[in-house]
Amino acid sequence: MDKNMTLEKRIAAELYSYQGKMSVFVDDLHGHTVEIGADEEFETASTIKAYILAALYLQASRGKASLEEKITYKPEHFVDGSGMLRALGVGASLKVKDAATMMIICSDNIATNMVIDYLGLDVINACIREMGFAHTVLHNPLHFDLYADLGTTTPRDYASLFAQVAKGTLVSAEASAEMLAIFRQQHYNTMLTHDFPQFYLDCEETGEPELIWVASKSGSMNACRNDGGIVHTPYGEYVIVLMNKDFHDIIEYNDHPSMVYGARVSRMILDQILACEGELYK
Repeated sequence: MDKNMTLEKRIAAELYSYQGKMSVFVDDLHGHTVEIGADEEFETASTIKAYILAALYLQASRGKASLEEKITYKPEHFVDGSGMLRALGVGASLKVKDAATMMIICSDNIATNMVIDYLGLDVINACIREMGFAHTVLHNPLHFDLYADLGTTTPRDYASLFAQVAKGTLVSAEASAEMLAIFRQQHYNTMLTHDFPQFYLDCEETGEPELIWVASKSGSMNACRNDGGIVHTPYGEYVIVLMNKDFHDIIEYNDHPSMVYGARVSRMILDQILACEGELYK
């Protein structure tokens, strides 16, 4: 029996039978981290949308973009996949902030292309570098028939984005608070929350205080299954990022092995945080 059964070793034991590669980064925001493959590069899939949102708020803080400006859904913005704008049709007009919100909460691909077009791909990448995400890049707009890759990032970069949001230092305290409110509305957080005690996640249904909430952005493509964000507990917040690749089954469904094992790791982290009253280690 290992007398020094560290959290990293427990995670490794949990993933022993997983036929894929999972990298993990956890930050309890008190100086403790768990890092497993934290600098491994991954296809971003829709997690790149979190960086685009940050770039938008950075440009808006400088007066080089306006959250209230109207932008229009054009034919060149069309792309298959997630979102609602396909139901509205070409010509729909939205405020930039509304398009960015749809880009996050329902991972709307057309809204994403509208925001990329509004800001400019080179500007977005310059903002990403300026904010300190040295290993993250947006390669192309979302056009799956034209480009095989969307973006590249690392678990460390993605965790840093959410840690800055949690601390109120991404762009500004006000911008961080607005982005946090958007991330809290994100619909697709199965990997992070599937194994959480559901009673504490939904105060509207139970009538009890919402003791646990998640502010996150996930992303899935054939090559990857990613999730990451902020988890709020009664002891405060922590940041968790789970990124998966090299699995055999590319079909997307809730019981995909990456989702199952990711949910187990996420619950393991939650239990550790609760046991240590808000920290990874005591």
